Amino acid sequence: MTAIGIYGSLGRMGQSIVAAMPAYNAEHAGGVDVGQDPAPLAQASDVLVDFSSPAALEAHLHAARAAATPIMIGTTGLNQRHHDLIDAAAADIAVLQTGNTSLGVALLSALVRDAAGRLGLDWDIEIAEMHHRDKVDSPSGTALMLGEAAAEGRAMLLSESSVVGRAGLVGARARGTIGFSSLRGGTVVGDHMVVFAGDGERIELSHRAEDRAIFARGAVQAALWLAKQPPGRYTMDQVLGL
Repeated sequence: MTAIGIYGSLGRMGQSIVAAMPAYNAEHAGGVDVGQDPAPLAQASDVLVDFSSPAALEAHLHAARAAATPIMIGTTGLNQRHHDLIDAAAADIAVLQTGNTSLGVALLSALVRDAAGRLGLDWDIEIAEMHHRDKVDSPSGTALMLGEAAAEGRAMLLSESSVVGRAGLVGARARGTIGFSSLRGGTVVGDHMVVFAGDGERIELSHRAEDRAIFARGAVQAALWLAKQPPGRYTMDQVLGL
């Protein structure tokens, strides 16, 4: 059995992942939370799953590298420094970083990438997402992942083409931009829609998460896949063979 250690084990995702493990014949190696040393768990695990916080990521990557243990990162709200740390760690261990562990969202991302490349700049792209009232980051990690997929399909950089929110007299929509809008309220697990708007027609690709368990199942499947990979940086696309 593959032993999976969890950083952020007391959170909703951490608990859901533990509940999902038996269905995949995976073993729970233990968990680490705020204020605890991440090193012993890294040594005791075949693969690590991190759903903690951006502030803890550097220490978790350090522990994983020291133990030569692969790590799957589902923490959202990461900045460029975090991604640089992930790139550095991937030289020594297998690292999978994703804004969403749902297999359905991974497929949606691939569809968005393909559509953006085929439709071109004459089609405007808008990404809308809604989450529960307690979500602290915006746009969601999943929305940004979908935006990256769209930008990649267009051979562009999202950092140079994204527009986050609009208010006031902002002027006409600039050609080639990728817009984001966020809604927060209630207990919504996660809704995402990518709109391709052309002249006289519109395509909408969407995914609705109805149960947090889908993320846990995807995380376990991704962790089991990652445990067998050589050093490098991976995505959910590769887990699905896309």
